[in-house]
Amino acid sequence: MLDEHLTAGEQPGFRARQVWEWAARGADSYDEMTNLPLELRERLADEVPFSSLRLVRDALAADGTEKALFETHDARPVEAVLMRYRDGRRSLCVSSQSGCPLTCTFCATGSMRFGRNLTASEILDQALHFRRKEAVNHAVFMGMGEPLMNLDAVLAACERLPDVGIAHSNIGVSTVGWIPGIDRMAEEGPPARLALSLHAADEALRSELMPVNERYPLRDVLDACLRWHERRRRQVFVEYLMLDGVNDRYEQALALAELLDPRHAFKVNLIPYNPTDSGYRGSGRDAIAAFRAALEERGIRTTVRLTRGRDIAAACGQLAARG
Repeated sequence: MLDEHLTAGEQPGFRARQVWEWAARGADSYDEMTNLPLELRERLADEVPFSSLRLVRDALAADGTEKALFETHDARPVEAVLMRYRDGRRSLCVSSQSGCPLTCTFCATGSMRFGRNLTASEILDQALHFRRKEAVNHAVFMGMGEPLMNLDAVLAACERLPDVGIAHSNIGVSTVGWIPGIDRMAEEGPPARLALSLHAADEALRSELMPVNERYPLRDVLDACLRWHERRRRQVFVEYLMLDGVNDRYEQALALAELLDPRHAFKVNLIPYNPTDSGYRGSGRDAIAAFRAALEERGIRTTVRLTRGRDIAAACGQLAARG
C-alpha cells in the first residue's frame, strides 16, 4: 500500500526506502520521519496505516516475556512473542500463518481454525511492534504456522530483518519437515538456521503426534536436512518435545541417537512440555536429564530449552490467540 501511495503521489523512488529505514529503527509514527516533507508525512498519516496489524492486547509474564495478539485487516488473529534474557538477548518468536493447517496433536495452534498465510509485511510488522519498544537481536519462526508452507513471504521477511537489528545468522526457521521448503532453503534466501520439529524417532509414533509424517516420512525428512547441512555448512537444530510416558524412555533416546547420524550434522534441543488442552503431560526433570545423558553419551550435542512465558500462554506450543 505504501509503494502504491507514493507512486500515485509521484514521489521519488527513495521515499519508500526512507520510510522503511525509520520504521526499522523503531519509529512510532510518520511524524518522526523528519527527512520526509511535512506535507507527505501528514498525508501518509491520514491515508496509509502505519502497520498492517492492529494490536488487540498484550500480556507480560513474570519472567519478562511479552506476548502480543494482533488482528490483520481481514480479522485474522496472529500472535508474536518477545523473550528477554539476562545475557542481553532479545529474541522474537514470530508467526508465518494465522493458525496452522497441520494439526500436530500437542500444539495449541493446531487446534485453531486455519486462516491463511501471512504476507511479508505482516511478518515484519510483528517484529517492528517490539522494535518500537526496544532493540531486538534474534528471531525464530516458531510461532503460529508452518513457515515452509509460506516460504516466499518468510524469505522476504528474513531479507529485511537485519535492518531491524537481527543478523541472518541469528534467525531460526522451524519446520515439521516440509521437504520442498527444506530443499529450497538449501539453495535460496539468506543463511538462516534450520530447526526440525522431530519429537519421535519411531515413524508410527511420529505419525500419531504429527500427521504430516504420513506425507513426509521421517527418514526422507532427515535426508533433506542433510542436504541442507551439506549446502549451508551449519548444524540442524532438532526440537524434541518431552512427553511423559510417550517419547521420553531410555530406549527412545537410544533410537534417536542412532537416527541422527552423521551426528555432527545435528544438535538436539529438548523442550519441556508447556501445558495445553491436548491431554499430554510433560516429562519430569529426572526423565529429561536421563534422556539428555543418553544422547550425550552417544555423541549427540544436547541442550534443554529454558521455558519462557508459560504463565501467559506464550511458551512453545501454546500460541492459540486466546490467552
